[in-house]
Amino acid sequence: MKVSLLDLKAQYATIKPEIDEALLKVAESQYFILGPEVTKLEKNMCDYIGCKFAYGVSSGTDALLLALMALDIKPGDEVIVPTYSFFATAGVIARLHAIPVFVDSDPVTFNIDPIQIEKKITSKTKAIVPVHLYGQSADMQPIMELAKKHNLFVVEDGAQAIGVEYKNGRKVGTIGTIGCFSFFPSKNLGCFGDGGLVTTNDPELAERLKIMRVHGGKPKYYHKVIGGNFRIDEIQAAILNVKLPHLNGWSERRRENAKLYTDLFVQNGLAEKEGMIQHDNNNAVLLPNPIYKSDKVKNYHIYNQYVIRVEKRDELKKFLLEKEIGVEIYYPVPFHRQECFSYLNEKDSDFPVANNAAEHSLALPIYPELTEEQIAYVVSKIAEFFKK
Repeated sequence: MKVSLLDLKAQYATIKPEIDEALLKVAESQYFILGPEVTKLEKNMCDYIGCKFAYGVSSGTDALLLALMALDIKPGDEVIVPTYSFFATAGVIARLHAIPVFVDSDPVTFNIDPIQIEKKITSKTKAIVPVHLYGQSADMQPIMELAKKHNLFVVEDGAQAIGVEYKNGRKVGTIGTIGCFSFFPSKNLGCFGDGGLVTTNDPELAERLKIMRVHGGKPKYYHKVIGGNFRIDEIQAAILNVKLPHLNGWSERRRENAKLYTDLFVQNGLAEKEGMIQHDNNNAVLLPNPIYKSDKVKNYHIYNQYVIRVEKRDELKKFLLEKEIGVEIYYPVPFHRQECFSYLNEKDSDFPVANNAAEHSLALPIYPELTEEQIAYVVSKIAEFFKK
């Protein structure tokens, strides 16, 4: 049996008539840049996320870059980021000749560890960029308290987490100064290419983001500030407008798939419970942070990735790929180990949790269209590997 890490064709098949109609509508309109579909998308996103302002941009990376530019991050400024994330989180800081300051991960979620943040704050620190990794919220309350205490901006990297709730039903992207999202095709809400979104509740900052999205011109050809070409195109917006009403249902299917993985891992004697706490020699597999919901906290994991921790990770990856099961490592090299950041002279031993994640984590297929048979096959092959 072949099980892809992601099957976008399966998703497309379920909404093909709606998508085709939307694409044809854009083609017939011949309106491609910042047209009615973009306007509609931005309103839809404000309603869905619960923010006052939302602007479609060219990618998740550009969302982060635009956010930092709008906050006037300058060369030499320090910006605190998790060392364990997709490269764009730190790359955009370096592109502005600012200094990325790395922080180790929380041992349960692999998100940035709030306890470690304050140790890294200096007189040069201007912002914190927490990442909502894998589709689960970072612990924003202590992060916001630190930001208030030290007068820092908070830029939420929600590239993998659109629709995730933190506390009291508040969605990520509405808690910090600016929220940033990605619509890359592999995301839980993906378009047909690159696309992204910035969100804020600050009217003055919203106007600055809007202007800087179009090279900083207002009116056109008159520039008080320098921006960039950060526009989402009309086709991507149209696709996202079709997909958005399906998003909650898709997220729920991901949670159901995660629950089935948990049940099967336990039934096969590979794991005892959810929660990536520490390595237990009695269990072959450590499972992701559990789905969590209460009256006060709706820290819903949407499982943009379903990431387990295992010993002999590389051997297991090779074995599963040979069985035609798609897997991936998110992420094999933390920022402090990246050659391009060697000039920062970070001490490897300062990041034990991130190093452990990089060496033991493995993402399994989790997309909404997975069948129970496919999930059972994946778990059976993992069980077969450890029995050997």
